[in-house]
Amino acid sequence: MAHTKVNYQDVEAVGDGLHFLREPLGCEQFGISVLECDPGWTGKEHAHVDREHEEVYLLIDGEATVTVNGDDVAMESGDALRIPPEATRQIQNGDTESLFVLTGAP
Repeated sequence: MAHTKVNYQDVEAVGDGLHFLREPLGCEQFGISVLECDPGWTGKEHAHVDREHEEVYLLIDGEATVTVNGDDVAMESGDALRIPPEATRQIQNGDTESLFVLTGAP
């Protein structure tokens, strides 16, 4: 088969609404996840230096702040943010539910 289709809602969420789609889709070159954030939710601060893994966060719906190396980046629906591997990152959701698509490679 030349393609794979998955509905993220059919993939069991890890933690607080994080749906990892890499394995269900059979991706080999990048990762993709969907993150459903409740109002006031705060994610874990982390970096991806060890895997040389850059990410792009696309906020589909809602408002949130992503702290990158201590700098707060305000995001609203439609905003995309590229984060290099060595940068620390942490999502703080706003007062409403938010929906992110998170991608990363390699």
